[in-house]
Amino acid sequence: MSKLFEKLHLKNHTLQNRIIVSPMCQYTAEDGFAQNWHLVHLGQYAIGKAAAIIQEATAVCPEGRITFGDLGIWKDEHIVKLSEINTFIKSQGTIPGIQLSHAGRKASTNKPWINRDQFKPNEENGWQTVAPSVLTFNETDWPPTELSIEEIKTIVNQFKAAAARAVKAGYEIIEIHGAHGYLAHQFFSPLTNLRKDEYGGSFENRVRFILELVDAIKSEITTQSLWVRLSATDWAEGGWTCFETVKLCQILKEKGVEVMDISTGGLVRHQEIPVTKNYQVPFAERVKKETGATTGAVGLIDSAKQAEEILQNNQADLIFVAREFLRNPHFVYQAAIDLGEEIPWASQYERGKE
Repeated sequence: MSKLFEKLHLKNHTLQNRIIVSPMCQYTAEDGFAQNWHLVHLGQYAIGKAAAIIQEATAVCPEGRITFGDLGIWKDEHIVKLSEINTFIKSQGTIPGIQLSHAGRKASTNKPWINRDQFKPNEENGWQTVAPSVLTFNETDWPPTELSIEEIKTIVNQFKAAAARAVKAGYEIIEIHGAHGYLAHQFFSPLTNLRKDEYGGSFENRVRFILELVDAIKSEITTQSLWVRLSATDWAEGGWTCFETVKLCQILKEKGVEVMDISTGGLVRHQEIPVTKNYQVPFAERVKKETGATTGAVGLIDSAKQAEEILQNNQADLIFVAREFLRNPHFVYQAAIDLGEEIPWASQYERGKE
């Protein structure tokens, strides 16, 4: 059997294959509420037998949204529709997950198909952003407010409350978004964290925020699997490095984080990313080999052969796929055909195998 279609056993869950639907923002929520769009969007991947689906970055508070169209889980009323979606996902044998997020200084922007401009606090669909330090992502952005210690504690509690709601909504995987220049990542990097208190300066201080998030979320979960997405490098001089990522992942593993979802970049405008085939895979490989953690690779992985080679080369344990699922929601079916594997199809779709 190909490695791509081997099962992977976690502490309380078994993934039926190694293909994970990576979080993909849809910017289609209303006041944080999921719509039928989300049911169909996520449901199609469950029909197609993805092992797990990680729901798009879901804000733990209104100010944590990237755009006004982001999903949210900051109030109990959000649970009803999310629960409906998860019930369907589970009915197809797929494990539902959620990525809990706070965008920090990259919040309050327009939907990307309109433009990516940031709204000012006094504009419709805009609000005051927050960050570890008063530094903007774009020169034209409205400056974020530097978070006080008390405000940091409030956000930690918002993640904690969001995790409790996620459990009630039926998610089996809780992933913390610590990548792509959003709030946790802003704390990691010396390029965006100029603080002089216990949240800035040393490595230990800069990772304090995400470790507090892990502890807070762990207090609300029982059998759920805790994952973290990280940008392994800023691709910018003086920024967060892969060495630090490995060091953090060692700590996260000891704290019970089961999967390290390794991406890169997104923190600063002047990043220089050499986008080529598998350009992010070596970072996942390094984390896997130096920490022994279960690790996922992501980034422009668009074929079964490519995914299988990554696994065969022992560069990762899981393959996170995003854009290819947008092009082909039944990528898993196609991957099985390409690798000569026989997997069960949804009964309603079996005619498509003929």
